[in-house]
Amino acid sequence: MTRLANDTTELVPRTDVGGPQLRFDFPTFQIGVAEYDEGPTGCTVLHFPDGAACATDVRGGSPGTIGGYEWVNAICLAGGSLYGLEAAAGVAAELFAQRGHSTGWMEIALVSGAIIFDYGPRDNAVYPDKALGRAALRAARPGVFPLGPRGAGRSATVGKTFEYEQGEPAGQGGAYRELGPTKVCVFTVVNAVGAIVDREGEVVRGHLDRATGLRGALVPGVEERLAAGVPLRQLPGNTTLTVVVTNQQLDRRALRQLGRQVHASMARAIHPFHALVDGDVLYAVTTAEVEEPALDPIGLGVIASELAWDAVLRSFRD
Repeated sequence: MTRLANDTTELVPRTDVGGPQLRFDFPTFQIGVAEYDEGPTGCTVLHFPDGAACATDVRGGSPGTIGGYEWVNAICLAGGSLYGLEAAAGVAAELFAQRGHSTGWMEIALVSGAIIFDYGPRDNAVYPDKALGRAALRAARPGVFPLGPRGAGRSATVGKTFEYEQGEPAGQGGAYRELGPTKVCVFTVVNAVGAIVDREGEVVRGHLDRATGLRGALVPGVEERLAAGVPLRQLPGNTTLTVVVTNQQLDRRALRQLGRQVHASMARAIHPFHALVDGDVLYAVTTAEVEEPALDPIGLGVIASELAWDAVLRSFRD
């Protein structure tokens, strides 16, 4: 029997995904998503028409990335594990076409990308490919970010620390805030081995015992397993991908530290985080439009960190 894969079937990108959305006022960049229902899987593209400075923070033990540029025209997040990095090539190809196939040194499209392993919930070999990346870029528009199991988060799951069967569907989440002239957005695709934790410290997604309907806390669960001589298994199929975008001017050092500060803060929302089987990556981006910001770099990091927690909590819908 031939397995369902990109090479064995005619796949049609879908970009009109519907569902809940985050709407925000930040017109200098655009977001597009595209999906293959046959997977289901997808990709999420952030397009910066005028380019933007970018710092990349990699903390997971099993990352899959391409690019990592300090200046980007687009960022592509995708499912499909390493095969999904092909979607970033599609984004670059579409930018190439939109620029009249110019090969000037300063006209080369710079696209960074990262992937999640989303094959766990689905028994096929479909992945986000070049055609899907091109479709997502063509669909990009400002001020709208689909929430839940959309785009790169179409087959995302969370809360698989103890058993894969205790995981639950997740997806992508976003949050936005303005403080004076400063705008800050956080977008995340949550496919973590860990569970999602709310601001009261309660597990709200993942670690689900389906027989009882209860969700297990992390530390008692680990201790109980150790006492019973049951080791934790290293479960594949994880990773959280995040993009922080601000219009506030930051030098390279401050931008890099913003990424580190926000990425570290996300351990409050996901337990455990940055595990050996996670491929966690965060991109910190500035469009540098605001020269006299409302926040110093530390304050900006505090606000962005709170938005990151909000974004994680919005990555699923009960």
